[in-house]
Formats: sequence, C-alpha cells, structure tokens
Amino acid sequence: MDNRVGDRRKFLVGTGIGCSTLVLSGVTAGFALPPEEQKETEEVSPAEDLMREHGALNRILLIYDEELRRIRAKQDVDISVLASAADIIRRFVEDYHEKLEEDHLFPRFRKANKLVPLVETLLQQHQAGRKLTEQVRILAVADTLKDASRRQQLSDALHSFLRMYRPHEAREDTVLFPAFRGLVSGHEYDALGEQFEKKEDELFGEDGFFKVVDQIAELEKRLGIYELAQFTPH
Repeated sequence: MDNRVGDRRKFLVGTGIGCSTLVLSGVTAGFALPPEEQKETEEVSPAEDLMREHGALNRILLIYDEELRRIRAKQDVDISVLASAADIIRRFVEDYHEKLEEDHLFPRFRKANKLVPLVETLLQQHQAGRKLTEQVRILAVADTLKDASRRQQLSDALHSFLRMYRPHEAREDTVLFPAFRGLVSGHEYDALGEQFEKKEDELFGEDGFFKVVDQIAELEKRLGIYELAQFTPH
C-alpha cells in the first residue's frame, strides 16, 4: 500500500470522519432523511457540532456581505435584517459557540502546550469580534443610513468583521478542531459532545441549532439571497 494512502486512512480513523463514522453520526444519512427525522436521529461529535455552527455563521456572513454591498452602492438597506443578524451573532456565535471554544478547547490546548500561539490569536479575534458586533448593533438603526459618517462606520465594521472571521473559522476547521481529537480520550470526547448539546438546549431550546438556522433563512429570504441557485454562474 502507498504510504500516503495508509497515512490518510489513519487520519480519517483518528479524526472520526471515516465513512462508517459518518453513517453512524447521521451525516451520510442526512442526505436521505427529511429534516424532521434528521433532528430526531442526529448525534454529532464536538468537532462536527462546532463546524456546523461555523456553517450557520457563514450564512450570516453572506447577509453581512449583501448589506455591505448595498451600503457601498448607496442602495436601499434593510437595517432591521442587519440588526437581527448581529443579534444572532451575539447570542449564538459569541455567547455560545465561542464560549464553548474558550471554556473547553483553548484550556486543553494550553495545558498540552499544543498550538498555543494559534489559540491566543483565536482568542484575541474573539475579543475583537465582540467589539465589532457591538458597533454593528449600535449602528444598525435607521438614523445611521441618513448620516454619511455613521454609514461609513457601519461599512467599516462590517468589512472588518468579514475580513477577520472567514480566515478565523477556516483555521479552526482545518487545524484546531482536527488536532483537538488527539488531545482527549474517546470517553472525554463523547462526554463533551453531550455537554455541548445540553448547553445548546438550555440556551435555545430543543433542536436549538435548527431553530437558529431557520431564523437565518428568514433573514436571507427578506434580503432576497435565500435561493442557492442564484449564486450559480451563468
């Protein structure tokens, strides 16, 4: 066997993303099951939980993209959609998702002396992101659109948030989360998954992730960016 193939197979097994694990976790099944059944049968690992939350964040970033485009083009801006998007980022991303990383992942990397510079940068970016989100929440009011200076401040805050969070979450998905699986035992890893789900239910109710995704979808519809086919090049 080619050594690279063997190494790849070991990586897939070690990180829990081999084909059999995907079937058992409900990921592969998710292509066939209707949404309501996915919710009932789904069991996700801590890394998968965090990654799918990044998917929700990416959809909010698309909302920010569209609102920023309209601001810069001096087109009509649905400021209430922007305010709602920033509120989801505060509640779901910063106060929940990032707190999980800060409370459960970052300390374990520091204790193991692994990827510490990356962890410190990620934490600094969490802190910077919260400041930007607060700026967006303050500026996401109708009066801002009537004032050129405040409109520019809102534009700058959105741009800075977008520029930081795309590389931020990409680095977590490709470096931090895969490495995390090797820091804890299988039992601890499973227990963390249960903790994450319990916290999500406490904050957002049963099937909290899906409720948040539904809220994001409604904002996309109001902006006219919900239909995926519209992003296909012609």
